[in-house]
Amino acid sequence: MEQGDDLVLLELMLNRFKRLLAELQRGEISRNDFHPWEIEILLDIEACELDRRHRTEILRQYQRAVERQLEAGPGPPMKLSEYLVLRSRKGQNST
Repeated sequence: MEQGDDLVLLELMLNRFKRLLAELQRGEISRNDFHPWEIEILLDIEACELDRRHRTEILRQYQRAVERQLEAGPGPPMKLSEYLVLRSRKGQNST
């Protein structure tokens, strides 16, 4: 596969990821066709049991982190639990 093809696949993956998060934030998943990595992300987000008061902001920060991840290298997008661990470590290192 050529580099151009990889970039197209990453862009498609990022678009699917953004759509998935937008549907979650609306509270309505309007499709029934998912890639395996999307199902893993959905299950992981549910398992994280985010506090409702902070859910929207955490998901927004998570989306930005995944955008940076996919700009820098290959997918699939990191899971929310992975992002929360990285965020926790970054907070510990800055104190």
